[in-house]
Amino acid sequence: MSAYPPGASAGAFDVEDRARRADRRTDGRGIVHAPSTRATAWLLVALATASGCVDVICLTKLNGYFASVITGNLVHFGHALATADTRSLSGAVVAVGGYAVGVAAATVPLRHTPPGWNRRTAVVTSAEAVLLLGFTVGWLACSARPGYGFGLVLLAMAAVSSGIQSVITVAAGVRGASTTYLTGSLTELVRRRVVDPHRFADVGGVGRLAGLVVGAVLGTVVLRTAPTWASVPAAVLVVAVIAFAIGLTQRARTAAGRSQPS
Repeated sequence: MSAYPPGASAGAFDVEDRARRADRRTDGRGIVHAPSTRATAWLLVALATASGCVDVICLTKLNGYFASVITGNLVHFGHALATADTRSLSGAVVAVGGYAVGVAAATVPLRHTPPGWNRRTAVVTSAEAVLLLGFTVGWLACSARPGYGFGLVLLAMAAVSSGIQSVITVAAGVRGASTTYLTGSLTELVRRRVVDPHRFADVGGVGRLAGLVVGAVLGTVVLRTAPTWASVPAAVLVVAVIAFAIGLTQRARTAAGRSQPS
């Protein structure tokens, strides 16, 4: 009896095995997808940094809501319901609803895509970048002082972009990774450390947690020193992630092509 699933060739699995050993991604046909797991983990750290930057703007300047921390937004929602605060209720609906829209919009093109960074992932990440660039333009246009109505528009853009980023992170294929909601990441890091104290915790998880804090610090510093430019670092980081991912992918494809037998 064959050791491979019906319809699968040993060659395809050999390619997958070699790619896995080289820390590269493959699809079911043995086609290499880059960047590697290690490189992807660093790209996710950059996305977590962008998330921290955006969230600190939303929290401090857009009625106290987060772009990505849905737990906190739902608490706001419950408080608004109890106090019949319609303005606060509107903010909660926009924040939570916008995030859900972003998740749905990003899931559709990526649902049949193999794990890892590929062309579709780059396109979806570009959509996030466009939203953040639009947020930046709006932030500049109102001189970092949005009114209530325009603040909801900016909050919606930030929340949708965060929902998209969450799906991108899941699709990246790094097990247990998150770049927007990090409660689970901290839980897993501590749990692993307690279960096996002699084994160092997940470096990628530590990096994403640190990246989120760095992003919040960066956003706060820019808000205080040059408030109209506060969202620029987040947009630049996401664009840089796309550029680096494309570059790494092209490099890996070139290397894979050279290694193929002629």
